[in-house]
Amino acid sequence: MAVIQFITGVNETVVPDISLTRSRDGCTGTATFRFDDPDILKSSMEQQGDITGMYLKDEEGEIITRDVNAKFINGKPRGIESVYIIKSPDDWDRFMRFMERYCIDNNLKFTKA
Repeated sequence: MAVIQFITGVNETVVPDISLTRSRDGCTGTATFRFDDPDILKSSMEQQGDITGMYLKDEEGEIITRDVNAKFINGKPRGIESVYIIKSPDDWDRFMRFMERYCIDNNLKFTKA
């Protein structure tokens, strides 16, 4: 099963909006994840620990990014934005395999912009 976690062992159930960009040569890119009102920001999660990164986990292992930022509205956390930098064709292929599994597990579709 493909899952996203901000704290190891705690699955995020809110499905993010994900935007992908890719360089012209296809070797590098970015994946930007935007979560609206994610579980991890709920007050009941405070005892789970601190957000240490975004972990994309599946049967192959995990992809990690530390680029995680909370978005605040009227002084209250309302969302999370996280960016994963894809640095090579192998990283791109690995990320896409994770996304295929995540989409299947969450009944999502990929749409080109």
